[in-house]
Amino acid sequence: MNNNQFKALGFACLFWLVSPVSAVETIETPEFWMNSGKKSIKAAEQLKPINTTAKNVILFVGDGMGISTITAARIFEGQSKANNRGGEENSLSFEQLPYLALSKTYSANQQTPDSAPTMSAIISGVKTNDGELSVSAKLPREEKNADVVNANRVKTLLEQAEEHGLSTGVVSTARLTHATPAACYAHTSERDWESDAQIPAGATVKDIARQLIEFNIGNGLEVAMGGGRSMFLPNTIADPEDVDSKGGRKDGLDLTKQWLAKYPKSVYVFNKVGFDAVDPKQTEHLLALFERSHMEYEHDRVKDTGGEPSLTEMTAKAIDILSKNKKGYFLMVEAGRIDHAHHAGNAYRALAETVELSNAVRKALEKINSKDTLILVTADHSHTFTIAGYPQRGNPILGLVKQPGESDFAKDKNGLPYATLGYANGPGYRGSARPDLTAVDTAHPDFLQEAAVPLSNETHGAEDVAIFAIGPQAHLFHGIQEESYIYQVMAKALKFSPGL
Repeated sequence: MNNNQFKALGFACLFWLVSPVSAVETIETPEFWMNSGKKSIKAAEQLKPINTTAKNVILFVGDGMGISTITAARIFEGQSKANNRGGEENSLSFEQLPYLALSKTYSANQQTPDSAPTMSAIISGVKTNDGELSVSAKLPREEKNADVVNANRVKTLLEQAEEHGLSTGVVSTARLTHATPAACYAHTSERDWESDAQIPAGATVKDIARQLIEFNIGNGLEVAMGGGRSMFLPNTIADPEDVDSKGGRKDGLDLTKQWLAKYPKSVYVFNKVGFDAVDPKQTEHLLALFERSHMEYEHDRVKDTGGEPSLTEMTAKAIDILSKNKKGYFLMVEAGRIDHAHHAGNAYRALAETVELSNAVRKALEKINSKDTLILVTADHSHTFTIAGYPQRGNPILGLVKQPGESDFAKDKNGLPYATLGYANGPGYRGSARPDLTAVDTAHPDFLQEAAVPLSNETHGAEDVAIFAIGPQAHLFHGIQEESYIYQVMAKALKFSPGL
């Protein structure tokens, strides 16, 4: 899909569910809202499901991107635009996709899940226990016996794609061995066993980094980009970027060298210079590890010593490499640091990460043909992130609450102002007596939003999350579904036979 086609799609199709308020409107009359609604109805009536087989599937996962995060990010992005009215009328790129459903995120053993079972459900169609990756819920957590673990494996969509001759890729701003990307290619009873250094004595299971490199279904992963370099390098050599640090592996294996030895026309890079030099036409297998642990937050990326690409740039490069396969491809792209910022109680970075995910989705839409490519955008779970306080329209989303017609900030019962954004729990707890935020820059990137319950890390939330989709079989996303249903739609779109 070229830029002109994407623009046409935007005006003719992508705005079927939302009709943003014009930025130049000063007063929205009753006629304005009636006309806006009529335009949306007309666009909805023109919707035609694409009931054919997909050649490609791109799955975007905003880790921890609950509904409140999407709403706040929409306003955050809108208020950054020069011609915005207030921000509320803005729409993120994926909010403009035609089909929508809600996903129930509970795991096999918890109301509020972590990313391991949620991504396992998305990618395999089977719900499992917290902390476990792409295995049956019958498997006890931290099972050390490889034979027992292997007997409880459940096949992932990525594995099926390789079996069918498609190219595959995993892109994340988190460690590549972290729960969400790992669920695509690894099977383990413990998500924290990312390298051999985390494997307990007497265990025969393979660590997650080894499972990525030794993935042998089809012709192996074509693209793996993200962080987590220390999981792949031995503790006997210096890190190529942070030379004062060494790798994290104790077994002496340099898995980056194994990658290069395993695949012809393969490339390994660790910084932006190397990334920019990768020629998609000449590269068959790309391993990119841009940080020892997670990649930088988007807000902090420009300060990185070695330099690293944005999620948008990684998405574009991955599509360019994978699309060479005439049979098609499966690509999973994770905005992993939305989750990390929320755990830290830091709304600014969570919203900036969400906006960058929107940018990556927009870039993907520009590069693909929606007639043969299913794109879906979802979250694995939510967070305890809230938007509250009756602020007036256009009130800074990161600011203190000011209600319509009022010249001063809204006050709590003790006479202190409070911010629009907050958390039910987390490190932003200030004690029993709230501080006076009147002179505090609550929009500063390092500000931690207030929390009601003191925790060192804010927790996930249990409410449903959204699924947005376009392309072949996207119309099957409707209503409220189990999270495992996402796999079923992707498998049907690719004409794979679902099965264990």
